[in-house]
Amino acid sequence: MIWETAAADLAARVTHRSSRWRGPVARTPRHTFVPTWWEANGERWELREPVNEEQWYPAAYADRSLITRVGNLHADRAKPDDHPTGRPTSSATLPSLVVSMFQHARIDDGDELLDVGTGSGYGTALAAHRLGADSVTSIDVDPYLVDAARDRLATIGLHPTVEAVDATGPLPAKAGKFDRIVSTVAVRAVPPGWLTALCTGGRLVTTIAGTSLILTAEKREDGAAVGRVEWDRAGFMPARHGDDYPAGAAGLLAAAHEIDGEDVTTSPYPVVDVANAWDLDSMLGVTAPGIEHSYCDEGYRRTAVMAHADGSWARAVSMGDEPTVVHQGGPRRLWAILDELRAYWLQHGELPARGARALITPEGETRLARGKWRAVL
Repeated sequence: MIWETAAADLAARVTHRSSRWRGPVARTPRHTFVPTWWEANGERWELREPVNEEQWYPAAYADRSLITRVGNLHADRAKPDDHPTGRPTSSATLPSLVVSMFQHARIDDGDELLDVGTGSGYGTALAAHRLGADSVTSIDVDPYLVDAARDRLATIGLHPTVEAVDATGPLPAKAGKFDRIVSTVAVRAVPPGWLTALCTGGRLVTTIAGTSLILTAEKREDGAAVGRVEWDRAGFMPARHGDDYPAGAAGLLAAAHEIDGEDVTTSPYPVVDVANAWDLDSMLGVTAPGIEHSYCDEGYRRTAVMAHADGSWARAVSMGDEPTVVHQGGPRRLWAILDELRAYWLQHGELPARGARALITPEGETRLARGKWRAVL
């Protein structure tokens, strides 16, 4: 199998024939950026370390994300018998989503681009092919990822600026340097440093952490940025500030399957798999960020569990057509928050976050509004 053929086939699947991104996808050897990766086998992560093109190319040139880091263990540094625990912390994003984020940025010839979230370096390579390497700066919080991406980019003749930087803090760029900022890591609110680095009239694209909401905005002369939440969807890992994510609520989530609640009530709504109900999950992520979910459907019995690092938890169980029984504990009633959103949905016919107007202040506050609904991130 020839990689050029595989890349051309991938380009045909993820871009329109007239797209300016078709050439970059077709010219980029994605396998170079993902020599190893993790795959989930049940609840265990297993290393994939291909020994030939037949094992390598079908995965590398599929339109799928490949997990390259779990917890603090990168696949490049792993041994075959390693089985890391924790959350995925880096990946090679599926190519169609990388292209989609760049398209949302409305990139023009001659633009200076800040690529936030280097990851494997594949997206950086696409941007460098499209704009020229001198016009692309890429940053990631992980020094190893930065070094590996820089080396792999160099092997295919690309030399953009790639630096190890916490994207949520000050950026190593003069004010107003960038025409476009595209982030493939999610943030709760747009960091002030992004607006400082963005030129007046420049455009940024990111996703709101804990949601599938894509936020686009253009910078005004007063230093703020205005835009909207797009109708499109995307999901990215949240920006990290260190080697791994905080512990979160995994222990409480497991315990909440069994413990009795301080409050035991019934809900008028059926049990729902929140994490896979994208609009509902996004609205909950805006309203009450940081909730973790578990769901089990045994046919007659359905169970959904929610937990938060602040000690709040909820378990909802439905048996056939019987009312949903909800156990809740901790400082907040998480299922009650969810039911309020579902009631809003029924009353108004939709949830308001997607399609909302956005104002990003120079101080780093992101405000969303649609109709009478308001939210501040």
